[in-house]
Amino acid sequence: MTTQERIGRILAVAGVTFVVLGLACFAAGGRFNSTRSIPLGLYWLTDDPVKKGEYVIFCPPISPLFDKARARGYIAAGFCPGDYGFMMKRVLAGADDLVVVAGEGVSINGKSLSASMPLEADKAGRAMPRYPSGTYTLGKSELLLMSDMSATSFDGRYFGPVDLSQIKGVIRPVITF
Repeated sequence: MTTQERIGRILAVAGVTFVVLGLACFAAGGRFNSTRSIPLGLYWLTDDPVKKGEYVIFCPPISPLFDKARARGYIAAGFCPGDYGFMMKRVLAGADDLVVVAGEGVSINGKSLSASMPLEADKAGRAMPRYPSGTYTLGKSELLLMSDMSATSFDGRYFGPVDLSQIKGVIRPVITF
């Protein structure tokens, strides 16, 4: 066997091992975030209760808005109903919280969220969808899921509250960058 053939075999075994370990990690609860909505890195799916401040993973509800978001690349295709990919955000508001959505941004219970002003257009110059401006009191099963670190995240400022039933679990950071 030549050196080149040995290297090829080693790379093939390493590649298969990497895929098998990745699938095992996913099956056990490992999730990787590659967006700027929450810190980049590896997270672990838990059975912890969903509370304000927690990072969560969820399936977007099937809707024309999320169809457009997937077509434009705001969200990935994936294993959720509607062929949507899972999304990861932080729970910033829940039941009975007063949420104000305005052109200047979002506020919760009178406190303005930094970096929450909705963009008029995406990087390609297309008009962004817009959750209607107004004042909302969230219902018992409603959550406002947003990024508290990215002004360009596709989050609740565009799609509004999400029902608790869409949440797949609380995720805990393992290694973040």
